[in-house]
Amino acid sequence: MLQPPSNAVTQLLNRWTRGDEQALHDLAPIVYEELRRLAHYYLRSERPEHTLDSGALVHEAYLRLIGGQPVELQNRDHFFAVASRLMRQILVDYARNRKATKRDGGCRVTLSHAMDVPIARDEDLVTLDQALEELAHIDERQARIVELKFFGGLSSSSAASVLNISRATVDREWAVARLWLHRHLRTSEQP
Repeated sequence: MLQPPSNAVTQLLNRWTRGDEQALHDLAPIVYEELRRLAHYYLRSERPEHTLDSGALVHEAYLRLIGGQPVELQNRDHFFAVASRLMRQILVDYARNRKATKRDGGCRVTLSHAMDVPIARDEDLVTLDQALEELAHIDERQARIVELKFFGGLSSSSAASVLNISRATVDREWAVARLWLHRHLRTSEQP
């Protein structure tokens, strides 16, 4: 699959940030397939009877994006990082709502299938989200790196671009954050 030209996406994002509503509508068809791929990546670890499909998750993220004030989106990578965060929030909201109505929400995400996170069993999406929130209180940049790489599917280079840090720093922080999450999730599952 061909990726949309980075400069075209960046130009449309700049126009939208300056208040040009049409720019966001022009951007949608350019990035739609990549957003669907990202949504599919998220949903493949969800329960089979999940009420959202890839298209619905993309549309929900799009509605949240246009529903707020234009975000200062610097480039293509930053756009996909924001879209990833929105998709994560949507899935966590769905999981929380399901857990509220049913003790075992059944909404699972397999960490071992995503990127190279070394966790051997399924962890509850809400528990993972809570662990990321805790990590953000300890080290916000590490939490953002996990979000960008795990949830956003961004490469280390793309994450470095979004965060305006070096790739080596991303790789180092990613390793530390994975270790922290692994330990935290292991200790939180023990009685």
